[in-house]
This record gives sequence, structure tokens and C-alpha cells, in this order.
Amino acid sequence: MTTPQDYVQDKAAASGSSFYYAFLFLPPARRAAITAFYAFCREVDDVVDEVSDPGVAATKLAWWAKEVSDAYAGQPTHPVMQALMPYANEFHIEARQLHAVIEGCQMDLTQTRYLDYPALKKYCHLVAGEVGEVSARIFGQTQPQTTQYASTLGLAFQLTNIIRDVGEDARRGRIYLPMDDLKRFDVKAQELLDGTYSDRFAALMRFQADRAFGLYDEALALLPAADRRSQKPGLMMASIYRTLLREIVASDFRVLHQRIALTPLRKLWLAWKMQALGRF
Repeated sequence: MTTPQDYVQDKAAASGSSFYYAFLFLPPARRAAITAFYAFCREVDDVVDEVSDPGVAATKLAWWAKEVSDAYAGQPTHPVMQALMPYANEFHIEARQLHAVIEGCQMDLTQTRYLDYPALKKYCHLVAGEVGEVSARIFGQTQPQTTQYASTLGLAFQLTNIIRDVGEDARRGRIYLPMDDLKRFDVKAQELLDGTYSDRFAALMRFQADRAFGLYDEALALLPAADRRSQKPGLMMASIYRTLLREIVASDFRVLHQRIALTPLRKLWLAWKMQALGRF
């Protein structure tokens, strides 16, 4: 019989995500908590990515919102929530934070364009900043300022994902690059939808990459020295994601027709190097 713990472990491992490799180095209780939380994020994100009918997807996300409320009332029914709830009090995981992640996924069903960077940041905070803040608590946050570090790092991760997935998202009809940035670099939305490369597109993407690199630097500067050791899993993820972003830059942003990724072995090596050497 599959236990809730088995379920979330399989969900996290199957994703092949950079996050999974950072979890491997955590003590058992923290690893169990972050694995369950990550599985929750995957479940709700998969609703948007895998359900083609927006009405059905909206119904599923509404179910998840009710499941979160029920779980915090002591009645979890899904294995993900059954695995997560034993750690909610210990690691200060709040229902509002899980609802925020769901809210961000709900935005994907109704909004396919973002006018400017501030509008995009609001979306990114829901789907990534809140995730960073929950993760920081699970990892062992002790300083209040670490919350801002985690939120900023989450934004950097999400912008990296957006850069990596420009072509894939466009094929789904979604453009996360701010419309005013496209206008600034004279790139038409249709060019992204058609997969058309140009010097203008490369300049637009270089601007996006520089913004993301700046956020990684900003996040590291915000991390209090007292929490550097506890937040090492986040720094492992940052090492992996920054390396991925450098690979995308080195490809001259050939992201419209392919998804550039690091191999699992390379992700594990980067995580291990951070664990062993403590370098960001």
C-alpha cells in the first residue's frame, strides 16, 4: 500500500526538478516537510499545465483550495496534505501561503499577458515568492530578514523559468515577458508565438537575464549571516538555477524551439559542491 510519504517522494523525484537535489542533503524531518510541500506545488501547477479545459482546471484548483482549508481544520484527504500537515505547526507553514500558490495558478487560467514588470512581480510572488518563504521556514529560518531573501530568490527562480520556457509557454498561448519590455525592444508577441529569432529578441532576453542575475545578487545580499548555514538548500538551488541561466545566455537565448536544461548528474554535482564547499 502506498503511504502519503511514498506518494510525495515519488511526485518530487519524478519531476526531475533542481529543488529535489537540494532536498537530499536535509535532515529527515525537514526533508519530509519540504518534499510534501514541493509535491503540493507540483500538484496545483500540474492542473494548469496538464488540464486543457480551463473550466475543468478551475474546478480542480477550487477543490485544492477547499482541501487546504479542510486539512488545516484537521481533515486532509489527499496524500499530499496528509504528508504535509504533521509538519505545518513545527515549521510555521500557514494556510494562507498554500492558498497564495493556488491563487497564482488560478491567474494562469485567466491571464496570458502582463503589461509591465510590477504586474509580473505580483504573479511571481504568488507562485514563487511564497514558495521561497515557506521553504526558508522549513530549512530553519531564524532571522526576520531571511523572509525577504527567500522572496527575492523565489522571484529570481521564476524569472529564470520564464526565460527558459519562453517558447514552450508561447505555444500554450502564454507570454510572461512584460509587454512594455517587448515594446521597448521592438519584439512583437507574434514573433514569440511563431518562434522567430532576431537580434531584437536576443537583446530583449539579455535584458531579462540581467534582471534575473541582479535578483540573485540582491537575494544573497539580503541573507543574514546567522541563517547562511540553515538556508544552504536554497543556495544550492540558486547555484543550479544560475548555472542554467548562464547556459541559456551562452546559447544566445535559443529558447523558442527547445527547452535548455542541465542533466540530473550536473544538478547533483552542483548541489553537492555547494554542500561541501558552501559556495554560491
